[in-house]
Amino acid sequence: MVKIRLQRFGAHKAPKYRIVAADSRSPRDGKFLEILGTYEPKANPAKVTVDAEKVNAWLAKGAQPTVTVKNILEAEKIITK
Repeated sequence: MVKIRLQRFGAHKAPKYRIVAADSRSPRDGKFLEILGTYEPKANPAKVTVDAEKVNAWLAKGAQPTVTVKNILEAEKIITK
């Protein structure tokens, strides 16, 4: 199953995340299929960049977003509740 989830990168105590489509069996920071956007929670306000077309294409193929990514996508008005 493909999940849309966060992949951490960035320095110690300064997290940044990529929003990626990845196989659910791969590790958090491991192999992924495609980068869909970024999320920077330490910025004020949090900075989010998402390619809506890519996200919708993966959702149409059956990918499932994690709870955190679902909340981010809802806040960005890419998906509805």
